[in-house]
Amino acid sequence: MTPRARAYLARIGLDEPIARTVDGLERLQRAHLTRVPFDNLDVFAGREVRTDIGWSIPKIVDRGRGGWCYELNGAFAWLLGELAFPVKQLGATVLLTPDPMDRGHLTLEVTLDRPYLVDVGFGDSFIRPLPMDDPGPHDGGSGSYRLEFAEETTLYLDGPDGPEPQYRFGSREFGADDFVEQSEHKRRDPNQKWRQKPFATRLLDGGPDRVTLLHDRLKLRRNGEWSERPVEPGDEWERLLREWFDMVP
Repeated sequence: MTPRARAYLARIGLDEPIARTVDGLERLQRAHLTRVPFDNLDVFAGREVRTDIGWSIPKIVDRGRGGWCYELNGAFAWLLGELAFPVKQLGATVLLTPDPMDRGHLTLEVTLDRPYLVDVGFGDSFIRPLPMDDPGPHDGGSGSYRLEFAEETTLYLDGPDGPEPQYRFGSREFGADDFVEQSEHKRRDPNQKWRQKPFATRLLDGGPDRVTLLHDRLKLRRNGEWSERPVEPGDEWERLLREWFDMVP
């Protein structure tokens, strides 16, 4: 294992060895979701954001920052490759927005005894690998998920009113350069949600408990129940960001 991979594991609170098994993969996924926030802080602040691992790995490992899907899943794919997990980067279309974008999301396929869907860059979503060759339902650790197979595969979350589409994806493998146009559009377009209000979210202690800091409130999920309280912008918001995420804006 390279020193860089060891440093990445230390960043997410793990030591070698990590078994190349489904349990090992889940351990990595949960650790990443716990230690590395999903956030829009750099995008909201108008800072540079890139899709290549020459950018994302130093940001995550050296600077202790989080990021969005192109950074988090791109860097995690590199780590999985270093640990000899067969991994592919897939382009996905998010179905939770009024303007779905081709390759608006980057997700991962990891093949062990069967192919698994893995994601550390989709916010409050599944926290364990999902088998990709079985429609489910599957226990995602934070909810029940299922897959619908067609020309592309659609991921659903089982909600109180039935399955809720999350995103769809194909089988083609993509590289970091294939997401540059989408990343730049979302980073620069003032109408994108990423530009409008800051947020950060991560798992607590491997999940499914979670903390989410929005622009005006702090939300905590413990034992399946959400609680929230208002937050004043400025000093209080920055204090909570440091306290819960060990970051500054």
